[in-house]
Amino acid sequence: MSQKSESRPLAKFAPALFLLTVSFIINYVDRGNISVAGPLIKRDFRLSDSELGILFAAFFCTYTAMQFVIGWLVDRFDASWILASGFLLWSLATAGTGFVRGFAFLLTVRFILGIGEAVALPCGSKILAENLPEHHRGFASGCVMSGLKWGNVIGTIGAGFLMADFGWRPIFIVVGLASLLWLPAWVKWMPRCDRRLSAVESGPRFGDILGQRSFWGTSAGHFATNYLFYFLLTWLPTYLVQERHLSIKSMAAVAGLCYGVDAISAISTGWLQDFAILRGYTPTLVRKSAMVIGFCMAAVGLIGCALAGANSYVPWLLAAGFGCGMTGPGLYTFPQTLAGSAAVGKWYGWQNGFANFAGITGPSLTGFVLQQTGKFFFPFAITAAICVGGALAWVFIVGRVEQVNWKSTTKLHTTTASVNA
Repeated sequence: MSQKSESRPLAKFAPALFLLTVSFIINYVDRGNISVAGPLIKRDFRLSDSELGILFAAFFCTYTAMQFVIGWLVDRFDASWILASGFLLWSLATAGTGFVRGFAFLLTVRFILGIGEAVALPCGSKILAENLPEHHRGFASGCVMSGLKWGNVIGTIGAGFLMADFGWRPIFIVVGLASLLWLPAWVKWMPRCDRRLSAVESGPRFGDILGQRSFWGTSAGHFATNYLFYFLLTWLPTYLVQERHLSIKSMAAVAGLCYGVDAISAISTGWLQDFAILRGYTPTLVRKSAMVIGFCMAAVGLIGCALAGANSYVPWLLAAGFGCGMTGPGLYTFPQTLAGSAAVGKWYGWQNGFANFAGITGPSLTGFVLQQTGKFFFPFAITAAICVGGALAWVFIVGRVEQVNWKSTTKLHTTTASVNA
């Protein structure tokens, strides 16, 4: 097959891939603004470190719960329209954040934001699995996952500088309303699936997926990736201001640089994985190697950053960001291959649901440990240890990276039911 014909599916899908990436950028600008505004909100609402950690974690309560529902929905209905509906809800919730008064109302709007943003990752995984072959999924997944990171860059630098001059409330309102401009473009270019699936056509049942050892491996590995990513997303701005004594603008520049390295790492790692697979290396070797290298680099970078002096912590922080980026594409490519297009919604939805307990436990645990110790060393060390555990999960719990034979699983259930009858 020629290089041109191999690239045709990706070229045809390019407008939708671009808009998917943009939606993920917006998703993480809207999600991460609260972290950038954290020092300002802490002052305005007179919050303790533990209360700030609870605020960071509030989003993940509804976000995590919805993953177990969205995965089922995207395997039965058009994922493109589900994404559009969630996008509308989360944009309005972002704008509403700028109007709220009182800590309870701030928590409520974060809960609503979590419901809206829950659609993004399962929908994206389903759309890529349905429209692209294996040898393009690494690059496409890297693009989409880099959108998460670029959202952090844009949100941290742009919002950070603007919040320093204008306060945090106007930024939430403007960003939320401006995001709505994405919707008409998506309706025009989105991939369409007009067919509603029957129960028989919708692939394996949840019990079939939960019975796969690789599912628990990808869930554990994804948890570790999320713990690392959410630690950097939620607490890095506060760490830079509180422990490294940076101004809001200096914090935005340093954190934005870290997130930028993270984004470049994600997209380049995805492309390199596709390149290696096209050259004959197995997806098992390629995908797992990227996860191990990424986690190890992140763990070393975190410890180095925690121990480094005032003039030497930035390179270690960038190493942690690069390692985090390397783990990003695998969160999509593993379930796309293992589950197949018929079941990737349920597989990824539940995988992401279990993994996002890291969003609930991580920010709040960091706040609690920080309040008890007064230093960021132990939160950094805990995150590094979880990275090591994640590397082990991807290698030893996840099996060969090839599609599960769901037909044999379904046939086993049918035979068992007949015997019991």
